[in-house]
Amino acid sequence: MSSFKMKVALAPVLALLVLTACDGGVGGKTSLTNTSGAPSPLTFDFFSVDPSPNWNGMKDEVGKVITAKTGITLNGEFAVSGGQDRISLMAASRDYPDIVSPKGELSKLVDAGAMLDLTDLIEQHAPNLKKLYGNSMNRLKYSNEDQSIYVLPTYYAVDQKYFDAGGGFGIQHRVLKELGYPKVRTLQDYENILRAYSEKHPMTDGQPTIPLTLDADNWRIMITVTNPAFLATGAPDDGEYYIDPVTYEAKLHYKRPEEKEYFRWLNHMYNEGLLDQESFVQKSDQYKSKIASGRVLGLIDQDWGYADAEDALKSAGRAEATYSHFPVTLSEDMKDHSFQDTGFVSGWGIGITTSNPDPVRTIKFFDYLASEEGQILMNWGIQGKHYEIKDGKRVIPAEVQDQKTNHASAFQRESGIGLYKNMSGRYGDGVKDSTDNYYTTNFPEQIQASYTQAEKETLRAYGASTWKELFPKEEEFPVKPWGAAYNMPTPGDSDYNVIFQKTQDIIRKRIPEAVLSSPNQFDAIYDGLIAELNQAGAEKMEKQYTVLIQNRVRLWNAD
Repeated sequence: MSSFKMKVALAPVLALLVLTACDGGVGGKTSLTNTSGAPSPLTFDFFSVDPSPNWNGMKDEVGKVITAKTGITLNGEFAVSGGQDRISLMAASRDYPDIVSPKGELSKLVDAGAMLDLTDLIEQHAPNLKKLYGNSMNRLKYSNEDQSIYVLPTYYAVDQKYFDAGGGFGIQHRVLKELGYPKVRTLQDYENILRAYSEKHPMTDGQPTIPLTLDADNWRIMITVTNPAFLATGAPDDGEYYIDPVTYEAKLHYKRPEEKEYFRWLNHMYNEGLLDQESFVQKSDQYKSKIASGRVLGLIDQDWGYADAEDALKSAGRAEATYSHFPVTLSEDMKDHSFQDTGFVSGWGIGITTSNPDPVRTIKFFDYLASEEGQILMNWGIQGKHYEIKDGKRVIPAEVQDQKTNHASAFQRESGIGLYKNMSGRYGDGVKDSTDNYYTTNFPEQIQASYTQAEKETLRAYGASTWKELFPKEEEFPVKPWGAAYNMPTPGDSDYNVIFQKTQDIIRKRIPEAVLSSPNQFDAIYDGLIAELNQAGAEKMEKQYTVLIQNRVRLWNAD
């Protein structure tokens, strides 16, 4: 991202003038269009802590339409490794982009006074956002003490209904097919499959076969190493915590005895030669390169973490070397909680900073994206090019679907479909528009149409039509009143974040050490991990987080 220059110093004054003008003060309301009636061109600097490898500077087909409709172009920068340091630098230097998506780092910017309260902007200029969030507006508030709205939630969609699974334990389709589609339910089942195939095929295309590999590069360690520990032992995803569903007490999930047994299993896999010895030293690019080679039999990951590698396999005509999704647990009496309902979740999203020269144009930009027209454009693309209307229903032509399935990265880079979904509030899968069509393309018929032939064969063998059908259903669990704990802002004016970082450093050092140890050393290392966490102040941190959870429950359930 280029420097934000003089704008940083002038923006608070400009923002004040804009807001005053919008209230009927000096100069009247800000104009969206120039004298010709077309939207006035305006460029905003935008930073996101999440990567967007297919970002094309809004030169893609959808981006061009958005700019034509709103006049807005985003000068976007996307972090590749979490963005925490960049947000800290912004907060310290007071040098902010116009628009920011800080994810879990929001409190740093709020404490620095960097974020605008969006409450009045939404009320006065964003009818589509008001309609979108509806009765969930209460959940947009920052905290009980500060009820400002600093971000529009973008990571969770309104009225979301999940129709498919993209996580769990993956196995190549060719492996399952050759072994006669064996039972995949427990860690032991999973291990048996990887062992049987790798012993039969120790080499793949002239390279050693890898039964299982992990990506522990930076924050990715949470996705493929530590998060699976709670999912495989019957707990929901609340980030680094386990939340007692009755008392709302929080504790680091590593303290659950069941999870110790999950990490013991990883230790066993390593010592049996079934876990890639490079799992804790390789970079994400190396991880994906191995997957793209076709020699990795099993993954424990979310599909977005290796999508590029799967795209490469599909483009090469090797869809049989891509992956299934199974809800594997330590024992059959445990249930994978991937689909436990959180209700509508706020906390992570996109906001406007005090450096922004025109907050009104910005909220109107967000509002366009949240409109029916904007939602259809972002999800489906352009009518006549990316979809057609047949008998009143939106339909993706076969040749377009082929590009989406088998050349996904190139298709997204050119079309822009899916690139803008985290840039405003959005409707979830399963929600229909005024024409009785789904807003998104993620509904059962379209999901099934997007599967490769290899996926369809595997699903038929297990008596399912989608991956989600293999997982425990939402109705098997109660709705979580705190939503998802991992996206809750934490106080910057206490020692919480200092302690949290200490615990993270310990976890990211000791978990790999425990997994890579000899079996007779495992207990001592793991027990030492728990003791070290407590010495670093984990118990104090857990009490602080318990209060935050309890406060969120009160805030979200306020009348």
